[in-house]
Amino acid sequence: MASDLILDAVGRPGSAMSHASTRIPTAAADDSVAATLDRMRGERFDSAATVAVLDDDRLLGVATIERMFAAPAGATLNDVMDSAPPVVAPDTDQEHAAWQAVQRGEPGLAVVGGDGRFRGLIAPQQLLAVLLVEHDEDMARLGGFLHSVQEARTTTVESVTRRLWHRMPWLLVGLVGAMIAAGLMSTFEGRLGATLAVAYFVPGIVYLADAVGTQTETVAIRGLSVGIGIRRILGPEVLTGLLVGVLLGGGMFPMVGLMVGDWMLACAVAVALLAASSIATVVALVLPWLINRMGKDPAFGSGPLATVIQDLLTIAIYLGAVTVLLA
Repeated sequence: MASDLILDAVGRPGSAMSHASTRIPTAAADDSVAATLDRMRGERFDSAATVAVLDDDRLLGVATIERMFAAPAGATLNDVMDSAPPVVAPDTDQEHAAWQAVQRGEPGLAVVGGDGRFRGLIAPQQLLAVLLVEHDEDMARLGGFLHSVQEARTTTVESVTRRLWHRMPWLLVGLVGAMIAAGLMSTFEGRLGATLAVAYFVPGIVYLADAVGTQTETVAIRGLSVGIGIRRILGPEVLTGLLVGVLLGGGMFPMVGLMVGDWMLACAVAVALLAASSIATVVALVLPWLINRMGKDPAFGSGPLATVIQDLLTIAIYLGAVTVLLA
């Protein structure tokens, strides 16, 4: 006596409707418990843990098989049913639906449309499957920001060949960036020859910009892994990067001036640190988000790609500031 209801909506993946079944026992409120149990014998259901009590296609309540077996002789479904069971809409997120059933201790969860029609019941095994899938995704985000725990495990124990396959493309991009950086430096050969002290501060400026970017990148990936979007951290992180640049530039200015006796070069270093720190923050925020949107693992791509972009921009900014201020 499985319900013959025809679903008039297709559940989207991940919705409560996508897990609901109409192959469950149904009965009317005035049907006797004994007669209902007798009719269930010999029938095949997706789940017989719960009987949906209906008035035409309207849900009046649900009766668990445990309460039906414990009912006294002559009891009807109206006597043993839960007249206010937890219900969810067809488009309710699967995780929310599963947790609602767990909180109420229900073996199943009814799906009811906005028009009040009974659409089906999510069976206990389906609820368990949903919880396992959601747990899998949560652990994957916290542990490695991959699509599943299995992917995170595979990445950790994969062969050397696969490790190279995942990492080398990003590192080759870094190699190209290193060659471009060398080309940038060669275009300023004349300036470097005239003022050798300009070259002293390139490694330090590049390192500090990378360090600022790495800190922001870590915060961004942590946020993405627990469901916090880039938009929520964009403003605070950009402001933090700007203030870090101001503090680093302000600290470097007197030290460089006293070290080399060239206050215009000191000004160029300070300006470069301010600009590079601010830009490094933006790059470190945007790249993990873009790589994730592309379906790639930010754990492999964010670091190498962010480093080469930040290094190129930092060198260009510093040499540009030197050209303008030391002209």
